[in-house]
Amino acid sequence: LTMALLRNGLIAALDVGSTKICCFVARADGNGGARVIGIGHQVSRGLKGGTVTDMDEAEAAIRAAVDAAERMARETVHEVVVSISGGYPTSRLIDIEVDIAGHESGDADLRRAIRQADAEAHAAPQDRETLHSIPAGYSIDGTPGYRDPRGLYGARMGLNLNVVTAGLGPVRNLRLVAERCHLEIGAIVVSPYAAGLSALVEDETDLGVTVIDMGGRTTSIGVFYDGSLICVDSVPCGGQHVTNDIARGLSTPTGQAERIKTLYGSAIVGPADDTYMLSVPQLGESGPDAVQQVPRSMLIGIIQPRIEETLELVRDRLELSGLARIAGRRAVLTGGACQLTGVRELAARVLDKQVRIGRPLGVQGLAEATEGPAFAVTAGLLRYAVRGPVELRDDGYRVEDGGNRLQRIGRWFRENF
Repeated sequence: LTMALLRNGLIAALDVGSTKICCFVARADGNGGARVIGIGHQVSRGLKGGTVTDMDEAEAAIRAAVDAAERMARETVHEVVVSISGGYPTSRLIDIEVDIAGHESGDADLRRAIRQADAEAHAAPQDRETLHSIPAGYSIDGTPGYRDPRGLYGARMGLNLNVVTAGLGPVRNLRLVAERCHLEIGAIVVSPYAAGLSALVEDETDLGVTVIDMGGRTTSIGVFYDGSLICVDSVPCGGQHVTNDIARGLSTPTGQAERIKTLYGSAIVGPADDTYMLSVPQLGESGPDAVQQVPRSMLIGIIQPRIEETLELVRDRLELSGLARIAGRRAVLTGGACQLTGVRELAARVLDKQVRIGRPLGVQGLAEATEGPAFAVTAGLLRYAVRGPVELRDDGYRVEDGGNRLQRIGRWFRENF
C-alpha cells in the first residue's frame, strides 16, 4: 500500500457511506497533524450497506464530493485513503511463537515471526480480502504486554496479530468505482478503525474502549486495547432503518420521515411527549386528510425499539467475540445516527458502559458543520495517512510513524550487512 501523501504534502480522505459521501482534502503540518483546506460531501447514491450497488450512480456521487473538495482547496486530488463499512468486515487474532533459544531477541527473530504471521494473515478465504494486519502485542516466554520485544532474553518470542478482512466483491467494487473516478486508492481502512484514530484519546486506547460507528445502514464495532485495534465487527442496522420504521409506522414519505426524525426524534421518552403533537404529512393523501396529528410519544415508540435492537446486537457481538471484558467499561459513539437525542443514555443502559459521543480530534480547519461525530471517520482517514499505519506490511517490516521506502532500504542494509 502507498499512502495518500502527495508531493506537495496534500492528503485526501474519502468516506464512502450508505447515506453520505464525504471528501476532505488536507495539508500535513509536519507534526503528525493535518489542516483541512477542502471539504465536499454529497448524498450517497448507488450504495447500500456500504457496498456499491449501482456503479454509475456511485461514480457520480463520488465525483461530486471530490470535485467540491478540490474546488474549495484549489488543488487536484489523484490519490485517496478510503473507508469501507460494507463487506461485513471482521477480524481474527493470530498467535505466532518462534524459538529464540535463550539469546537476546533481535530483528532477525522479529522477521521470522512476521513472516509466519504474514503467511497466516494472507491465508484468508477466497471470498475475503485482507485489509489490515495490526500487531496487537508481543510476548516473551508466554508473558504478554511487550510493545517491542527486541533486546530481551527468553526461550520463545510470541506475536499477537489482528487480521481484518472484508468481502472480496465489495472491496473490488470500491476499487473499481474509484478507478472510474480517476482516483488511485492509497489505502482502504475499515470504518471503526478510522473512527477510533479520530475520536479516541490515548488513555482510552490503552485501558480498553469500544468504538461504535453508527452509520446509515451499518453499525461498525472496533475494540481498542493496549494501544492497538484488537477486534472489528459490524451489524446490519443503522439510522436509515430508523427512518424507514418511521415512514412505515406513521405512513409518511421517507423524506418527511427523515425530517421528523431529525427535528423531533428521540430514543428516550420525556414527560411532555404525550401532549406534544406533531404534524405528519400522509403518504398519497390530499385535502383535509393530507396531514395527521400524532403525539411525539408515538414517534419515540417507533424509534426506541430499533435503537435498542441495534445496541443489543452490538452487545451480543462483543460477548460472542470473547473480548467483552477487555473492551472495558467505556464506549465511544460516532457516526450520524448517534446524534439522535437520547442515544447516548440508551447506549449506556443497554451496554452497561460509560458512553460519550466521539468527535474528530487532532485535525484543524474543520467547519462547524463537519466537527460532529458524523465526520469522525473522514477525519480518522487523515490521521491514518499522516501517522502512517502501525501494521505488518508485505515487505516483512512493521512500519511505524510512516517510515518511507528509503528508510526501509537503509534498515535492511543495517540488519543484513
